[in-house]
Amino acid sequence: MASNGSESTHPAGSASSADSPSPEPVRRPVIGLPTYSERTRFGHWDVDSAVLHRTYIDMTERAGGIPVLLPPTGTARQELVDRLDGLVLTGGADLDPARYGAAPHPATRGVRPDRDEFEFTLFERARAAGMPVLAVCRGLQLVNAALGGTLLQHLPDVLGHTDHSRSPGTFTVNTVRTVAGSRVAAIAGPELKAHCHHHQAIDTLAPGLTATAHAADGTIEAAEARTGPFLVGVQWHPEENAADHRLVRALVEQAATYGEERIR
Repeated sequence: MASNGSESTHPAGSASSADSPSPEPVRRPVIGLPTYSERTRFGHWDVDSAVLHRTYIDMTERAGGIPVLLPPTGTARQELVDRLDGLVLTGGADLDPARYGAAPHPATRGVRPDRDEFEFTLFERARAAGMPVLAVCRGLQLVNAALGGTLLQHLPDVLGHTDHSRSPGTFTVNTVRTVAGSRVAAIAGPELKAHCHHHQAIDTLAPGLTATAHAADGTIEAAEARTGPFLVGVQWHPEENAADHRLVRALVEQAATYGEERIR
């Protein structure tokens, strides 16, 4: 589907354009952002809520998209996918290891079956439609599992350190190197500082994906589709760097083209 950003072309953006403003598209594309289903306290209330870090919303808006929050509501309906131009698979709790054929590790925690059900079907339908997808942290892990890959369930057991997630509720800034010729390299340059908070990562890479960025310890920090519409996953959190929205801007540019072609 070359017109939506095939392997032969890269989105606009380079290492020197991190702080440049996004051009206003003719039609601002609608970008879906899956939410967390959590017990939440605000004002006088302590209730079950669908929530998401505000940084995802701000990042999408700055990059020229219209952010739309998507609560986990069972199987994702085709009617929902038909209303979106692009998708950011957001971060969050560990995937159920059964999704990639593994028994749970003692450190695998916070599994959310409702999110798994919604987002696996959401990704499947979005991919079938040729929709551009940016997958963040858990999102990359979901993409890898959905396409037939597996995960390392607790990186400290494998690496002997906690540099990818040193403490709860904080991000560790690590240096990530991209693979020359990849989409990620075209967007973010050969090296970047990545805001990380993950204790899991890709183990067996899914067929059809290529590892396109690594941490110094060899951990896969990005993967992307070898062919077809825009599909880029990063293990870090680009929404946490307000000065650099190149990745989501690349998604929004692809989503604008996808949306314009979809409504013709």
